[in-house]
Amino acid sequence: MAVFYFIRHGKTDYSERNEKVYQGFGVQLAPLSEQGIEEIRSTAKDERLRGVSIILSSPYTRAAQTAAILSKELQADIMIETDLHEWLANKAYIYEDEQSTEKNYLEFVKNNGVYPAGENLDWEDMSAMRSRVFPILEKYKHYPKVAVACHGLLIRAVCGGSLVKNGEIVTFEY
Repeated sequence: MAVFYFIRHGKTDYSERNEKVYQGFGVQLAPLSEQGIEEIRSTAKDERLRGVSIILSSPYTRAAQTAAILSKELQADIMIETDLHEWLANKAYIYEDEQSTEKNYLEFVKNNGVYPAGENLDWEDMSAMRSRVFPILEKYKHYPKVAVACHGLLIRAVCGGSLVKNGEIVTFEY
């Protein structure tokens, strides 16, 4: 049985949001803040992560930087898995402006990540997130201990519970 340690990325530095390449989808390029770096350095000291075989990461900068810090501290290789990306405000991969994204997020929260009966909305629901993550877990289940650097809503979709804090670890037995 494989054990996956889902780790939410550290606090992100969005100070350049809506500037340079950070406009629109480019916001996913934002790095960790200094606080976020320290959060992940602290997380790397958690005994549960000792002996991790491999680190999987979302392709977004905040998660990849989290994985890099973990890799250095835990001496484990990183694999970027594109389907470990954050929740989609538009499941058709169409960039939504901030107002539309906020509206969809509030609908997501109001409905606990589940479409109301008979409705198929623009945003990605919990079921769709699980459907894209479980094939990844299947691919790495032969490793006894796997760290997964990703995003809060994704962790919630896979592991249940409430939204996790930056740098928090959630254990998932596969």
